[in-house]
Amino acid sequence: MPNLRFAAPKERRAAIVTGGARGIGAETAVRMAEEGRDIVIADMLAHEAADTIARIEALGQRAIFVQTDVSDEAAVRAMVRCTIAEFGRLDILVCCAGIFGKETPFLEIESDTFERFLRINILGVHFAHQAAIPHMLERGWGRCVTITSGARLGATHNVPYGVTKGAVWSFVQALGNAYPSRGVFVNGVEPGRALTQMVVPRFSKEHLDNPGVPIGRYSDANEVAEVIEFLCSERNTYTTGAVWSCKGASGWS
Repeated sequence: MPNLRFAAPKERRAAIVTGGARGIGAETAVRMAEEGRDIVIADMLAHEAADTIARIEALGQRAIFVQTDVSDEAAVRAMVRCTIAEFGRLDILVCCAGIFGKETPFLEIESDTFERFLRINILGVHFAHQAAIPHMLERGWGRCVTITSGARLGATHNVPYGVTKGAVWSFVQALGNAYPSRGVFVNGVEPGRALTQMVVPRFSKEHLDNPGVPIGRYSDANEVAEVIEFLCSERNTYTTGAVWSCKGASGWS
């Protein structure tokens, strides 16, 4: 590790990744395991989670799956208790769990659909941070990262998604200033479009081959994971309350 004046010693830390079964969450879990972290995959997708855990165990690292509905506060708190019971600590929280849903004109959106977005994309993040941060404060060190989206600026054909990602942005800004003096940093990452199961099925091969992004392509999920890993690492000594763009361009939605 670079000789950073304020860097904490590197330890075998425990990390929770919600939505860690596949996509950006899975790549983040594997990337952090490469750094010697113990990993908890908190997700509903048991089969995909097993594949991710197998990748982590192939590295000689430890990982467990805790089936978790992030919209259920009791389930999230139980998952955090399971993490502490298994690994004896909790240092890192990455919130990748979220839904995109179908692009639907605003006047056709039903209230229960909107509420589901709110419960998963916002309350799920709230529940996870509220359950995890006390354990970080107790140890005097913690790192939290949540995925947001350029849709926060206004997604005409998916208003619930855009609204919830705007709320995540505000959440990160607020909590980023809450605990840094006690060693706990809260940040976000805005990945644009990564080639995951949430993105690829929505577009034609022709579009994916030439998406019009200034860099010339959409990202691979492991490129986003690299940014998340840094923000969650001991090398991050001065970034909190930030949302880092990983979009292959400036100002690109």
